[in-house]
Amino acid sequence: MMTFRRHWRILLIACVIGAAFTGLGVRLAFLHLGDNEALLDRINRTRHLEQTIVAGRGRVLDRNGVPLAMDLAVKNICVDPKVISEKGFVPFVGRNLARVLQEDPEVVLDRLNRPDRRFEYVRKFAPSEVSEPVAKMQLPGVFFEETTKRYYPQNSLMCHVVGFSNMEGVGSAGIEQRLNGYLRSTPGLRVGERDGRHREIYGRRSLEIDPLEGADVFLTLDMTIQHLLEKSMTQAMEQHQAKGAWAIVQRVRTGEILAMASYPNYDLNEYSKSTPEQRRNRNIGYVYEPGSTFKVAVIAAALNEGLVAPEDIIDCENGHWFYGNRPLRDFHAYGKLSVADVIKKSSNIGAAKVAVKLGPKALQRYLHEFGIGRRTGVDLPGEESGILHPTEKWSAISITRIAMGHEVAVTALQMLNVMSAIANDGFLMRPLILSRVQDSGGRTIFQAEPEVRGRPIREETSHTMKEILAHVTEKGGTGTKAAFEGYRVAGKTGTAQKPVRGGYSDSANIASFVGFFPVENPEVAMIVVVDEPQPLHTGGQVSAPVFSAIGGQVARYLGTRPGEWSGLMDGMMANRATSRRDELDFANVLTD
Repeated sequence: MMTFRRHWRILLIACVIGAAFTGLGVRLAFLHLGDNEALLDRINRTRHLEQTIVAGRGRVLDRNGVPLAMDLAVKNICVDPKVISEKGFVPFVGRNLARVLQEDPEVVLDRLNRPDRRFEYVRKFAPSEVSEPVAKMQLPGVFFEETTKRYYPQNSLMCHVVGFSNMEGVGSAGIEQRLNGYLRSTPGLRVGERDGRHREIYGRRSLEIDPLEGADVFLTLDMTIQHLLEKSMTQAMEQHQAKGAWAIVQRVRTGEILAMASYPNYDLNEYSKSTPEQRRNRNIGYVYEPGSTFKVAVIAAALNEGLVAPEDIIDCENGHWFYGNRPLRDFHAYGKLSVADVIKKSSNIGAAKVAVKLGPKALQRYLHEFGIGRRTGVDLPGEESGILHPTEKWSAISITRIAMGHEVAVTALQMLNVMSAIANDGFLMRPLILSRVQDSGGRTIFQAEPEVRGRPIREETSHTMKEILAHVTEKGGTGTKAAFEGYRVAGKTGTAQKPVRGGYSDSANIASFVGFFPVENPEVAMIVVVDEPQPLHTGGQVSAPVFSAIGGQVARYLGTRPGEWSGLMDGMMANRATSRRDELDFANVLTD
């Protein structure tokens, strides 16, 4: 009986072993001979490695190499929900990730509790101080992706010029948008195989394409001057309870923009929290009626035509004059003024009478040659062209209203360009905000050059206008508060009522001052515009003091000497600008 049972057990074991080997044989035959495309495809997909090699976007820097925008190496924290679920670690992993990342545990658990998924993001663009504690925990099913994040070390400084790139790394505002073609990088590619633990088998690598880093962009802006400008503008906004304010500092001879500020502003690192109104660069994207600052173009045109001289006397009608059966008034009643005093006292009637002498066709031509009604060509997106209607659309009184800065609209940069042209012996320059572009190896692949766009007035007219405009900041002028110690300052005040339905507002104004220094050999031009200041509202009271505060600091910073060129302008750029100017004669020239 015992022998029978022993034999039966041996037979049973032998049958089991035989069945097992038979099953294995059948399975092997099926794997080798059967239709296994789906299985092979799954195996190949598991072992196949196709990895994108991340490359950094180029930097944006100021003229001295101070970084304004740069890429930081960060990591995406990822999970494999299927692995975590199969091992029963969902609560454990979820609880620890939520604690370290300071996330809502329910949100993290929801991402982990998806057993049909092999990939989920838990945190994108995590800096090292966040990703490293997670890595040290060695949680099952948790892994990382190397990536980069755009970072703006100056936060809101120069925000409207620098702009930002979106989460996909595409420039979406400012220089980031305009020069996206230079700044963007080209990622590399690595193709090969990996083992069962998802590690690359280096000997099986079949393809590797190196990434191409983005180029670095150097601006003409100077961070120190920008800081001085923004500090003064913030103080002006608070002091005058203004709705907005904007300003530009520019080199007269080359057109280089040294600083550009616009308020309200926003933090580039938190751009998604900003509004369209905060993101608007008012220096180029906001058009306004310039008011009395526009008189400089009218007087310069008439002087250039030889129709008036600075000492010619104009009857300002004691502040009340009818033209085309419509009244025109001055803020203060004046009798007879010289042409020079028309600018110094800012007489509307005097400027209107000069414009009438000039005539509609000539006035429209000069304004166009000064750049009114057309974009300046600055390397920034969102520039407006302003408004200058053709003479066919002018009314009987339009010429007298345009002469005082009404029925025409400009950007601050256009108005600054007019003043810079007057200061620059009549040469109108294209504003420069891009200095140069360097590839990742430090090789210069683009170098900006000063560009003359035209010459609206002759050199003699320019010299005459410099002296006339210098009197504006002297005793008896409307811009005395723009002057600062040690320098002769030239400029013009502007106070424009804002247009409203049916006419002009009695309480909402735009106050401005645009000028340059030193008068003898102008180096720096600047415009300051304040929107709806209260309770003071004139350019002489509101904007001129800001010009003085900024101008004095900029002059000291640049080492500008009164009455002579400081020599800080880049020599090569100066030579190129001079050689281009030599190609133009004293006639009216327009290079569009």
